[in-house]
Amino acid sequence: MKTMLKAAVAAAALLSSAALANATELRLSHQWSNKDIRHKVAQIVADEVAAADVDLDIKIFGSKSLFKPREQYKPLSRGQLDMTVLPLSYAGGQQPAYNLTLMPGLVKNHDHAARLSNSPFMEALEAKMADDDVMVLVHGYLAGGFAGKDKCITKPSDIEGLQTRAAGKAFEQMLAGAGASIASMASSEIYNAMQTGVLQAANTSSSSFVSYRIYEQVSCYTPAGDVALWFMYQPLLMNKSTFEGLSAAQQNALLAAAEKAEAYYLEEAKKQDAASAKVFADAGVEIAQMSAADFDAWRKLAMETSYKKFVDEVSDGQALLDLALAVE
Repeated sequence: MKTMLKAAVAAAALLSSAALANATELRLSHQWSNKDIRHKVAQIVADEVAAADVDLDIKIFGSKSLFKPREQYKPLSRGQLDMTVLPLSYAGGQQPAYNLTLMPGLVKNHDHAARLSNSPFMEALEAKMADDDVMVLVHGYLAGGFAGKDKCITKPSDIEGLQTRAAGKAFEQMLAGAGASIASMASSEIYNAMQTGVLQAANTSSSSFVSYRIYEQVSCYTPAGDVALWFMYQPLLMNKSTFEGLSAAQQNALLAAAEKAEAYYLEEAKKQDAASAKVFADAGVEIAQMSAADFDAWRKLAMETSYKKFVDEVSDGQALLDLALAVE
């Protein structure tokens, strides 16, 4: 009897290991904590695929535990990493066209961002990704705003003469064109720079403004509202060959999961902006709003500075910029 039981247990173990061997595991890397919206987007995809029961498991490596933030695109394109959530502009060194996904005034609001994600502009970027063996699973943009130590910042003249931190090279070029002095630093360093008088203004994402408690150091906050200058494209990407190597059932499960995650991403991104404004207001910080006229003034300045620089540096830059500007 004991011999038969041992044989049954051994057989079950063999069946279990065979099932595990047949299951496909994908590695997904990102730089954020498990409380971040971008992790939650990845988790939705992983959970939905698991629920589909198609022998596909997505293992998430968050908090830059697998690759450094700016070093994820290259291993993804080489098949050394299966999936990642990252700001596409991080890969601007490999594909300069990607710098257009962090360009001031190119995106007006979240609904406009969603239209850009489903436009010939994005198709042109996706063609470049395909050349790198990369594809988009989930589109998503996050917004940001301005904070001023002693004054509100809504239009270009407000920033003149201020020592300012900007999120991204294109923003630095535009703000310098408005007469600001630029201090380059990570968003995690804004608080101390404000506290010590190194900075008088800053530009970053809504989530960073809150998570780094910038409301303790400023008198005025201009959040993303009906219009905003700062939008950063931060998709969930996948190695294209890895996707194509999956079964039809696995591919369909991934695409269905991605559709659900993308809808969540858009709605939660909108909520983040409103939530950040409430946090600042509750802390006694004045809340300013950028008008459509303010936005137009910034975009005009961007065209003369950061847009011009992009077109000069990227061979098909003007064609890509025209595609983006054509999206109403």
